[in-house]
Amino acid sequence: MSAPADSHSSDRWNDSLDRRRPVPVGDVTLRTAELRYGPFGCATVKPYSRTQRAADDGSLLKVYVGIDPEGRRRREADTVRRAAHSGLSVSEVLATGRCDAESWSVFRVLPGVPCSVHSGEAVEEYIGHVLGLTERLHRSTPGLTPGSGWTGEGGCPVLQDHFLLNQLSPRCRPRPWWEDLAASLQPLQSHPVVYLHGDLKPEHLLVDGHRLSVVDWEASARGPAVVDYADVVFHLVRDLLYAGVKPGRVPIDLMIRLPFCGPVLAWRLLLWLDRRRPEDIDLISARDVHRLAAEDHAPAAYASLARAVSALRAAGVPR
Repeated sequence: MSAPADSHSSDRWNDSLDRRRPVPVGDVTLRTAELRYGPFGCATVKPYSRTQRAADDGSLLKVYVGIDPEGRRRREADTVRRAAHSGLSVSEVLATGRCDAESWSVFRVLPGVPCSVHSGEAVEEYIGHVLGLTERLHRSTPGLTPGSGWTGEGGCPVLQDHFLLNQLSPRCRPRPWWEDLAASLQPLQSHPVVYLHGDLKPEHLLVDGHRLSVVDWEASARGPAVVDYADVVFHLVRDLLYAGVKPGRVPIDLMIRLPFCGPVLAWRLLLWLDRRRPEDIDLISARDVHRLAAEDHAPAAYASLARAVSALRAAGVPR
């Protein structure tokens, strides 16, 4: 459905819309969604998406670009609906579709203040919210198989370690650390498969009094719970270091509350490098990867990660 060509009838048509009633998928164009939920303001641009808030702050337009935009759009919209059905507070999908080479969704904006890592108290609160959320999220579900998204429809079953390794680009296979990393991840097969958020950054957790809402589900997946925890640790360490915190000042004593797995932490570091400049993946040595993957003591592993990320930052790797 598209807007009428006549400007006066278009105004009347737009005024008659219920601007916050969700639109069935496929029923609208991006133009219609903008008329219903916009106008949208200036874009915040990231490597794989751009977002724009509505002028009335009631909705958010997210456009997926780069790697598999349509797959990411469908995965996020589907997971958000499933997460809402399970009782989690998530952003309602108001409209979603495709436009030329891009895919997009409009989400309802939720109340709340994003978590931060600007102080030790803030880090402690953030970790507490993560643990409270994952207690509900990481419940073992019989028959669940590893993979992207929460449905598993149309995909071939894979092993837990293969699911993680397949997220690294083909250029990683010839690297001297590949075989060592692959071997270290094999024990994950004994871990329960759970639903994952996939990107539990502080800004993706919104606190409104006693209510916690979770946004940005495009990296949702099914796999071992330690993937979410390694992601939290990685973001904490990287964001603090890139904000100018010294490696020795990273609050490791607070992070040890999170379940730990050295091989997954090493994988998460490599995933970050693999998605930066092509040459950045060569800045990490096989010795560094082995040391991190083989570490079975969380504080030592987190200290090692902090030193590695600090060195990579000094070498010019973008955040």
